[in-house]
Amino acid sequence: MSEFEALDFYLMDELLSDEQRLIRDTVRQFVTEKCLPIIEEHQAAGTFPTDLIGPVAELGMLGANLPEEYGCAGLESSTYGIMMQELERGDSGLRSFVSVQGALCMYPIFEFGSEEQRREWLPRMASGEVIGCFGLTEPDAGSDPGAMRTTAVKDGDDWIINGVKMWITNGTMAKIAIIWAQTDDGIRGFVVPTDLPGFQAIEVKGKYSLRASDTAELVLEDVCVPGDALLPKSGGLRSPLMCLNQARYGIAWGGIGAAQACFDEALRYAKARITFGKPVAQTQLVQELLTEIASEITKAQTLCWRLGELKDAGRARPEQISMAKRNNIEMARNTARRCREILGGNGILDEYQAFRHMVNLESVYTYEGTHQIHTLIVGNALTGLPAFG
Repeated sequence: MSEFEALDFYLMDELLSDEQRLIRDTVRQFVTEKCLPIIEEHQAAGTFPTDLIGPVAELGMLGANLPEEYGCAGLESSTYGIMMQELERGDSGLRSFVSVQGALCMYPIFEFGSEEQRREWLPRMASGEVIGCFGLTEPDAGSDPGAMRTTAVKDGDDWIINGVKMWITNGTMAKIAIIWAQTDDGIRGFVVPTDLPGFQAIEVKGKYSLRASDTAELVLEDVCVPGDALLPKSGGLRSPLMCLNQARYGIAWGGIGAAQACFDEALRYAKARITFGKPVAQTQLVQELLTEIASEITKAQTLCWRLGELKDAGRARPEQISMAKRNNIEMARNTARRCREILGGNGILDEYQAFRHMVNLESVYTYEGTHQIHTLIVGNALTGLPAFG
């Protein structure tokens, strides 16, 4: 793993600043030295590597694109994306942890919270002291979040929250949950401490995918939160969707990292594996596979780079982010499968990465908006005709 060499067919490295290259190399080294040696153990056990939380925080990866005044790194979008790419080279569960903490929990506090909420939570979340989770998806409201049944009812100065959230990353280890609920004023967000009476986080078991990730069902039964738990600037479905767009941006970059891991492994294997007296890399069929994979990774790299430029300029549209998430995760999913083919029977063994990435990407293909939902988002943008439902 220490010999990892990223594909850079179009010399994308030349676009990086010295700072970006340093950050990329630092996160890459962290993944190689700290994540990869232990990730298969956690994959087999179905546990998240909590020992990595401290080092991840120390390297400034939590809420990395939020302002420095709140204890964050203040990185530009492309630099943040490169960081997500390198993390997912390690495992989708590790990148998911960082994405949820930053894009889905710290971002809404920054964007929709009061200054008091920002000062109270963001520095502690950036340091890893407080882990958050994002409660939007429900058992019967996944692709249609507007159909959520969770409610928050005013009770004097307090709010009483009831509902169930499903597929919640970081759910069992979170100290706070960003809960989205229906109120008399529409959908609003709340910062809910998870130790309150009536709040339960139940581990989701039996997963074949994202095994090295903390996934939970959240149950809220008459959970009473004070008035200042409300994110005062939140309002309507647009608020949680803005959070999702932050996460989807990072996911688009992450897919490149997973694909790079699989490609590098398969290329090395194909050069070393001798069949019929020559390396399998010297066969036309394998070279065709490698060429297809390299072409798709390169296209995904250029797509994300341009999207990062648009995001930093404040010009990135939701449908552009959807196109990148849709394209890059389908690319990564197909790449993992093709690389598993190149590895042959050895590809099912845990000493290789392809199969782990392959099953993880089944979840990434589905979460933060399914592949089909992103198809409809882009289709709506192209035609002006919504085809949802």
